Amino acid sequence: MLMNKSLKIATLAAVVGSALGFSSLVSAATEIKAAFNQSDKHPQYQALQEFGQKLSQETDGRYKLTIYPNELLGDQRAALELVQNGAIQMAVVANPLVENYDKTFRMIGMPYVYSGPSHQEKVFTSGVLDDLFASTQRFGFEVLTAYTAGARSMYTKGAPTETIADMKGKKIRVMQSDTMIKMLSCMGGTGVPMSQGEVYTAVQQGVLDGAENNEITYADLKQYEVAPYFTATRHLMVPDLVVISSYFINSMPKEDQATLRRLAKESTPNEFKLWNAQIEQAKALASSKGATFTEVDITPFQQSCQQLQSDLAETAAQKTLLEKIAALQ
Repeated sequence: MLMNKSLKIATLAAVVGSALGFSSLVSAATEIKAAFNQSDKHPQYQALQEFGQKLSQETDGRYKLTIYPNELLGDQRAALELVQNGAIQMAVVANPLVENYDKTFRMIGMPYVYSGPSHQEKVFTSGVLDDLFASTQRFGFEVLTAYTAGARSMYTKGAPTETIADMKGKKIRVMQSDTMIKMLSCMGGTGVPMSQGEVYTAVQQGVLDGAENNEITYADLKQYEVAPYFTATRHLMVPDLVVISSYFINSMPKEDQATLRRLAKESTPNEFKLWNAQIEQAKALASSKGATFTEVDITPFQQSCQQLQSDLAETAAQKTLLEKIAALQ
């Protein structure tokens, strides 16, 4: 009798608790912490946020994605290490960081490997990268999907650089990378490695003739003030990768794993859409300040850099992947 009474009380308490909106420890959502190095206004943040909302909805609230922007959990290198050891669950990291573990990733971030944004989106959503992305599990993380970080193009003072001949003698700031220096050489110019913070003054003082980056960064850093001629060479489109801890995803029920992987892939077209919208805003801002945007035929630049692509494709797996990417143009 006492046992029946206790059972009734426990049942009543559970019903009342549910009615009042209380959640038990058993039903509490599992938090997925994601490290992000940009602000919450960034298109990648927005795409990741929508992914988290859909994940929560489709798993009946079993998971809650919390994004930590502005390097709150450390820079990208530190964030990747945290994902590897399971301290956090997810991060967005630049492709070159993953190249340090597997050089085959170099193929998806090479100069002129994409003919443009639509080609890159097709590669990211075609499934051609699935095996490569899954292969990193042996390092303690899995690549769920790739996000665009835009196309890097040339911007200069004096005049636009529409041809290889126009690039001759031009000193262009590049990231501190041997590959980037070689890329500028095959495009006809001279690559000058320099930190981003020095570019504005270097162009202003004539140390540089220009620089290269995407439209959003170009506008954000007001580099249109010193280099008003933006030429859409789209020579480099380095992906950012959404990575997840192998330990964490393997601890999830199989059905939830499948849902998470599917939704991550589905977030990529949305991220491209968000990125492209911000590009138009950035171009409008820079144009209103006097910048000139010029579309050019990139075919001669691509052809000039083909040898560099061949030199970077060293293994059979790398060459095969390069061929698959080219076939999607």
